[in-house]
Amino acid sequence: MNIYDFKIKKRNGDEIELSTFKGKVLIIVNTATGCGFTTQYEGLEKIYKKYHDKGLEILDFPCNQFGNQAPGTDDEIHEFCALKYNTSFDQYMKIDVNGENELPLYTYLKTAIAYDKIEGIKNKMAMKAVEKISNTTKKDNDIKWNFTKFLVDRNGNVVERYSPTFKPEDMEKDIEHIL
Repeated sequence: MNIYDFKIKKRNGDEIELSTFKGKVLIIVNTATGCGFTTQYEGLEKIYKKYHDKGLEILDFPCNQFGNQAPGTDDEIHEFCALKYNTSFDQYMKIDVNGENELPLYTYLKTAIAYDKIEGIKNKMAMKAVEKISNTTKKDNDIKWNFTKFLVDRNGNVVERYSPTFKPEDMEKDIEHIL
């Protein structure tokens, strides 16, 4: 099994096979519009615009599992992101990333790379605090909070998992390396 064996749903409910992204570099991220990390949409959009023509795609999955920070409908969330952050990458249907209803893609991603890349003591301390308030984090490899980012290479290999404190622009070196 690899990443191309999974299907996801667009905001309108239509299913899409991840195999349509073969040959692309992917950032897969769970997001929320009311989170302290929501400003990372700016960095994601900047990276998307810079590298999209070279083969980068961003798969944005709103998730309301962490502090009810993505309470709107899929369309409301999309409208917020487009108006406030000028996002142009696709957003998909709202999902769960942990627990019995987690999207199978996320089960796979969490198995592929079980722990977040976190840099700096301040960020490590912030993530420890976040883990304490997250009531959906039950297993060691569970997603800890909104804006956990996975980087996938052109062959569908999951190459890195970044903590929510890891800014999208700090992923550029890794993105350039696999592009």
